[in-house]
Amino acid sequence: MGASCCHHDHHGHDHGQGMVEKGTRPALWIALALNGAMFLVEIVAGLAAGSTSLLADSADFLGDTANYGIALAVLALPLAWRARAAFVKGATMGLFGLWVAAETIRHVTVGTIPEPATMGAVGIAALVVNVAVALILYRFRGGDSNMRAVWICSRNDALGNLAVLLAASGVFATGTPWPDIAVAAFMAGLALWGSAQVIRHALQDLRHDRAASAAFAD
Repeated sequence: MGASCCHHDHHGHDHGQGMVEKGTRPALWIALALNGAMFLVEIVAGLAAGSTSLLADSADFLGDTANYGIALAVLALPLAWRARAAFVKGATMGLFGLWVAAETIRHVTVGTIPEPATMGAVGIAALVVNVAVALILYRFRGGDSNMRAVWICSRNDALGNLAVLLAASGVFATGTPWPDIAVAAFMAGLALWGSAQVIRHALQDLRHDRAASAAFAD
């Protein structure tokens, strides 16, 4: 859960167009395409296998696809707009966490036993994609709140996929839905924790921008 994700670099004032680091756009386009493809794979597999953790992960892939699109749209805009976009992404992550929590509670009451083979196969594919995306985006983890949000999403996804694989193993070993439910609950907590991080970074950037604007006006 690297503490480096919380690093800030506020040297200089950022009131004009944002400085776009070389390679940022191609990296975001690759991440967007991979996440969009995995969303389609996982939502079909999650419904077929009756897996809460796969459905949770598919919703996460959909949210990340939208988040990468937002990041691309605001990449060269002033800091305030990038921070607002990060705030929206943080709020989206929080809503995702609440949705997964609600689905987890529903599956507890229904008691559906998911198909572990499908969970494992799709979980491995998703893990490969998310580790690849996390490696691609790793060097942007210390950027502004917009790019930190992107990195936090990719990091959380890789952790979530490891958890899905553990859930598949647990369901196979026990023949019960509880490992799947436990992992879905973990992913809900991970999304809520990531949401709090992203929103905090976005608010810090907004405060910094307002303070710098006030100093510039004086």
